[in-house]
Amino acid sequence: MSRGSGGGYDRHITIFSPEGRLFQVEYAFKAVKAAGITSIGVRGKDSICVVTQKKVPDKLLDQTSVTHLFPITKYLGLLATGMTADARTLVQQARNEAAEFRFTYGYEMPVDVLARWIADKSQVYTQHAYMRPLGVVAMVLGIDDEYGPQLYKCDPAGHYFGHKATSAGLKDQEAINFLEKKMKNDPSFTYEETVQTAISALQSVLQEDFKATEIEVGVVRKDNPEFRVLTTEEIDEHLTAISERD
Repeated sequence: MSRGSGGGYDRHITIFSPEGRLFQVEYAFKAVKAAGITSIGVRGKDSICVVTQKKVPDKLLDQTSVTHLFPITKYLGLLATGMTADARTLVQQARNEAAEFRFTYGYEMPVDVLARWIADKSQVYTQHAYMRPLGVVAMVLGIDDEYGPQLYKCDPAGHYFGHKATSAGLKDQEAINFLEKKMKNDPSFTYEETVQTAISALQSVLQEDFKATEIEVGVVRKDNPEFRVLTTEEIDEHLTAISERD
């Protein structure tokens, strides 16, 4: 019969188990955690910040070629947690879609439209046997002309939600618990507070102090709506500020 607990229902992506579960989709969620990194996103009053671990698996690798942060357009960023190889195909298609949108409608693709497109794509992958779901949870960030800073999270099942703060990957639940306490009274964080909340949440959950080269930080600000990846020096400044504050 089958390996493991699937009872044969995990052989095919399009088969429901008698309990109404799609094991292949659940395995995609496990694959995201198996990548072994934790990511965090926080939305402030006029900025959004996403932070993730940067693990360089081999000393001979060029550090600059290892990343989980991808610009989709000049103004939209994507943080991929899970399988980077899967993420890159998703990013490639998202870039095409955003360029097509810009060409068709004459304005930049809004954050929620991109998030919905990624979620729709993921959902279709759960229906067809010729495609497996992507082992990626994507956080999409950008500034909306009408609603200001926006942070969306899309998962392999095709869910997408806007978040004040969220986490994905290995210790996502612990991080979410930490962030819930921080965001309880709906604080309107400044840019500095937003970045430092995100970094300190990651430090708290993993219980370690990072060097600036061990994390990646992506930001979008209202006064400069371009998606930007912080340099090691900038990350260092924030880490120093956090340790002085504590």
